[in-house]
Amino acid sequence: MADTFSPFAGALLLCVDIQEVFLKSVADGPQLIKRCSFAVQAAKGFGMPVVFTEQVPQKLGATIPELLKLAPDAKQFGKSTFSALADDGIRDAIRAMDIEHLIICGLETSICVYQTALDALDAQLQVTILSDAVTARRPEDAKVCLDALRARSHVFVLPSETVFYSMLQDVKHPFFKTFTQLVKNHA
Repeated sequence: MADTFSPFAGALLLCVDIQEVFLKSVADGPQLIKRCSFAVQAAKGFGMPVVFTEQVPQKLGATIPELLKLAPDAKQFGKSTFSALADDGIRDAIRAMDIEHLIICGLETSICVYQTALDALDAQLQVTILSDAVTARRPEDAKVCLDALRARSHVFVLPSETVFYSMLQDVKHPFFKTFTQLVKNHA
């Protein structure tokens, strides 16, 4: 596994459990929606696939509509497992897409995001967690989990703009002007 962040063609944005019921339980729900919206739009601008997971959607509801509208062709997967990759359907779908790198946003950092990152590493995937696009009911738990992932597991924990600017690499990139407008709109 690489020791530095390197963008490449096999990346997927995995939006974990961004459901109204969970957003109500975190203090920074509106900010999370804003940062995840930025990530979805940036991923789409790069032609990166986007996948949404939903924790027991038949009981807890679907992904919030404003995110789904930003990626109408994105796959949505219900799950009962905490790790997205512990669900056979999600894991098999990601394998079928020939994904090498998961970029993760959503919630809850200390439960579903954490366990998904660990399972992705076990599956030999590179993992980047968008530090400004994840949250938890207890921020101190989220910090401990992100620190543990950084230290033990070679998970990259970086701000969204850092990740997507790394993908641009140059102001000559065809997505540059649109991307900088996204940055301004989601500041």
